[in-house]
Amino acid sequence: MLLELKDVTLLYGRIQALHGISLAVGEGEIVALIGANGAGKSTTMRAISGLRPVAQGTIHFNGEDITKLRADLRVVRGVSQSPEGRGIFPGMSVRENLEMGAYTRRNRAEINEDLDRVFTLFPRLKEREKQVGGTMSGGEQQMLAVGRALMSRPKLLLLDEPSMGLAPMLIQQIFDIVVEINQQGTTVLLVEQNAQQALSRAHRAYVLETGEIVKSGTGAELLTDPSVKDAYLGVA
Repeated sequence: MLLELKDVTLLYGRIQALHGISLAVGEGEIVALIGANGAGKSTTMRAISGLRPVAQGTIHFNGEDITKLRADLRVVRGVSQSPEGRGIFPGMSVRENLEMGAYTRRNRAEINEDLDRVFTLFPRLKEREKQVGGTMSGGEQQMLAVGRALMSRPKLLLLDEPSMGLAPMLIQQIFDIVVEINQQGTTVLLVEQNAQQALSRAHRAYVLETGEIVKSGTGAELLTDPSVKDAYLGVA
């Protein structure tokens, strides 16, 4: 497995946000993590990216124990996150934001290759290359956040709520691009409230409730699971 969490517990002060969760992501997969607001999805992402320390349990990536590794060194190892709320640099241009995603890299030719890749995936960003990020629409900022995460050339791309606040047509477009990124060879762990879109594209998925994994299976299995349909898909 490319990524493996075993019995991970995480605390916010005295509040236990994750209760011994275990999950795995295989190389080449799209794995979705679905659940209601406050279930612990973004907390799980922060644990994997190193933004929050875990209290117990282990995180292995590419055969290495990274449980205590600094967040910036996880980026160097190949873990890159597009955070919830996008988190772009609003005063920087599109190109400058993308260049920031490559801050750990030195090979200019490879960085230019990845800029071209991002501009091919997101032609709108190419059109807006010199525009300041903060003046762009929500959809364009989401494209920029994903593009910036790709600039570190990750083995594992963590996508936290990529469809949040987007119009239905843009949601479809973002998810189609996620599939394309995966088909180009990048493994994806996707946290998403839009369970229908996530499960219809994921190879496998986990359901998180109040900091615990309560169900797992293929995306197709969970799409037809009665309890998942009832709770997350708006279908009785």
